[in-house]
Amino acid sequence: MTASSDVRGQPEVPPLAGFTVGVTAARRADELGALLERKGAVIMQAPALRILPLPDDTELKAATESLLVAPPDLAVATTGIGFRGWMEAADGWGLGEELLDALRGTTVLCRGPKARGAVRAAGLVDAWSPPSESSAEVLEYLLERGVEGARIAVQLHGEPLPDVVEALECAGADVVQVPVYRWVPPADIGPLDRLTDAILAGGVDAVTFTSAPAAASLLARAAERELDDQLVEVLRSSVVAVCVGPVTAAPLQARDVPTVQPNRSRLGAMVRTLEAEAPRLARRLPVAGHWLELRGHAVVVDGMLRAIPPAGMALLRALARRPGRVVTRAELLRVLPGGGDDEHAVEVAVGRLRAALGSPKLVQTVVKRGYRLALDPGAGPGPVGGHCLSGVAR
Repeated sequence: MTASSDVRGQPEVPPLAGFTVGVTAARRADELGALLERKGAVIMQAPALRILPLPDDTELKAATESLLVAPPDLAVATTGIGFRGWMEAADGWGLGEELLDALRGTTVLCRGPKARGAVRAAGLVDAWSPPSESSAEVLEYLLERGVEGARIAVQLHGEPLPDVVEALECAGADVVQVPVYRWVPPADIGPLDRLTDAILAGGVDAVTFTSAPAAASLLARAAERELDDQLVEVLRSSVVAVCVGPVTAAPLQARDVPTVQPNRSRLGAMVRTLEAEAPRLARRLPVAGHWLELRGHAVVVDGMLRAIPPAGMALLRALARRPGRVVTRAELLRVLPGGGDDEHAVEVAVGRLRAALGSPKLVQTVVKRGYRLALDPGAGPGPVGGHCLSGVAR
């Protein structure tokens, strides 16, 4: 459904409400976070990288100066923001006009429309760009054209392009890599560690990645803490890794972590992809004449979102693993945050859970034994307009 309310007149639950999403981006993190929050998600910001300021980047300056000494025959602009940043940095070093003069005699290729716009805004003329916005198609074009003996400037943007560079060099080209916006580790590693800990504790439902270095950084930091194997196992099973594109996904896929990606490498498309994946993170059960949908940190009862305290969610997940069957107080005590040995704590937590659910009949007391979800065996797919969800509750 796309309307703002369901067939019963209740406000429709946002597609990501009740889910917690980790955001590892450094650049455009606020924009991505806002898109996710608009869909109802709770955001956990944890920049995995920081961008080295261009004026401080000695590698970029050295690459620029080498192109002034020996101008390229071909130049590849991969991103609009990266190309503009390069021009602005060159201006700051007093090399802007010299760089433009060097590029005016160059055949400039653009990976996509944003790069093409930046090239034209700088007063340069672009020769070609692929319809797919793919670096692979740019490489194919260059190799078919022939690059033996050619000097080629390749503007990078945060991520190296080793396959492209190696293929061009093998074909006889002299490649100058222009490392615009290089990534370095975050100044404060605390948020990244807290995100990792939350993932391992079951408090995160999905993690978003907008660059390959961010994915690699998360894994590398976990390895430093000797947590990478545990992190990878969770990412393979119960947490969705959402990547903006295939290049970004590569470090995760190298560890056999499944990823989901949009057809177009855009933030909005990435959020829509997560929205489509969200149903498999939830579980929908017919309980005591109601429909109960378990999400990450909340529950939807008959189409109404209900916030559940952490202790209540821990109990509910334990009950949902065996819906309709009795779970003893001792078993439930073991899953309560903080543990302890007083089974009265379970009774208190169950009472609060029932109040949060809005219907005490959902969780049934079995005298002298424990509690059970009052499952309705053989119930249908739910009310008209409901979303029948699959997946397993964590």
